[in-house]
Order: sequence, then structure tokens, then C-alpha cells
Amino acid sequence: MNVADAMTAREDVVTVELPGTRSDVLEYLQERSFSSVPVVKETDDGLEYRGLVSRDVLIEQPDEDQLVMLMDDVPTTTAETALEDVARTMVEEGARRVPVVDGEFEGIVTVTDVIHAIATGDQETDGAVDEHASTDVNTSYEGAPLPVAERELYYANVPYTVALDEEGQMNGVLTEVDIIDVARIVEGEEETGNNFPDQDSQWSWEGIKGVGSRYLPTRDIEIPNGPVSEFMTDDVVTVSARTSIQDAAQKMITNDIEQIPMVTGEQLVGIVCDVDLLEALYE
Repeated sequence: MNVADAMTAREDVVTVELPGTRSDVLEYLQERSFSSVPVVKETDDGLEYRGLVSRDVLIEQPDEDQLVMLMDDVPTTTAETALEDVARTMVEEGARRVPVVDGEFEGIVTVTDVIHAIATGDQETDGAVDEHASTDVNTSYEGAPLPVAERELYYANVPYTVALDEEGQMNGVLTEVDIIDVARIVEGEEETGNNFPDQDSQWSWEGIKGVGSRYLPTRDIEIPNGPVSEFMTDDVVTVSARTSIQDAAQKMITNDIEQIPMVTGEQLVGIVCDVDLLEALYE
């Protein structure tokens, strides 16, 4: 397959245009849970791609308002590029969304697009998931307050955590999307952070909004203080070590998830992330 067979065409891609400001991007990153938005400019020769604005950049540069100063220089590809080659770029560059550019902006191809091609069998793969799974699994206690779990995701630099019960057994999965869904944006309000634990709590927390969040493009947020168990997915989709790569990809697409715990019996032994499966296309 080529990129053209998997990508989302320009007319179906959410973009922002230059000149513009950070507020033009916030709506999409907050309400649609996008991780980044392509920036384009209309020219006499067509729609010109200029860059990508991500959540991370908005967090790292909270006082910058102009889009032109917030754009990331990310790798691009062309419609004729083999899907295996763009998969390698995604893995090596850590790029979940790769703009498709050939003179003008033509669309975007994502990790999910490649996973869909694997799931349908349009892009053939061999082997089982254990060849690509990681045995380093991020975990949290299911009774921990959600703001604490959010910080654990932040410091681990991963988009998920496996929730463990009091006996240390897997009981659910919490993702950054789950946190985004319940976080309250309070930018511009006089008082913020009312839902954070008291400073005298055993889970005393130094104002999450003071250090920002990797997931939400604002400095002022409230995250409910309920336990992880209230917000996690407890009906966990799993794979075994010998599950085929195609079957794992099908589970990801069907359940709209980006990572799947790998188990032996009921014992957690690893994690399979969607980007890990991309390696099967070019190794």
C-alpha cells in the first residue's frame, strides 16, 4: 500500500490558517481531543502546508499567542510513499500524525490509519504481538486520586496507566483521553483548582495547574479528585503473547484504543501499543 491508500484527504482534515492565534487551535485540541492540528496558508498556488501545532508546544510556550511562533517542524510524506516507509518515520520520529505534502497540502496520515490497514489485511504482517510488546508497563493504584494518576502519566511520558487493585492485579486501564473527558478548563476564572485535594491530604499535591499538563493546552485546569476506579475502563481488552498482529490491530480499531495489555492467563506480562505494531511493517 501507499500513503494515498490510507491517508485522510485534505477536505476531511481539520486545519487552521495563517495568520492566526493559539485560540484558533484550542477549540480542536480541547473539544475533539486532537493531539495536533496542521497549519496552512492559502496562496495563489493552492493550500500551502506551513507546520503543525501540538498540545505540547502550547504548554511549553503558554505566553506565545501567534501561530507562526508555535508551529513544529515535523516530518512530512507524499501520497506515493510506501506505507512501510511512513510507518518507519512515525516510529523513528515519534510522529503520530504525518502531513502529506507534494507542493501543496494534500492530507494527513496517522498511526491509526496504518493500524486500520493492518487490521483489514490490506497491509500484510507476520508474527505475533509478543515480538513487539513491551514488558515495561506503567501502572497506578486504582484508589489513587485522579490528579495523582495524571501526574504519573505526565512523568512517565506515556498516554495510559494500568490500574491495579489492592492485591496488585490489573483491574482497569486509564488513558489520557479519559482524563481529558473529565477535566474542566477554567482559564480566565478568578479561582481555580477547587477540586484538588487539600494540602493536608495524604496525597498532598503541589497545584497541578502550576506545572501545567502534557495533555491539556491550558495552565488552569481542574481534574476531579475521585479515585482512578471512577474514570478507568474496567472492561479491559487484552491479548495473549501469541495473538497475531492483525488480530491485535483489529481489537484496537474495534474498541478505539491505542494500547492493549498482554496477559498470560490472568497475569499481566506486558503492553502492546499501536505504534509498536508499526515496526512489523518494515523489520
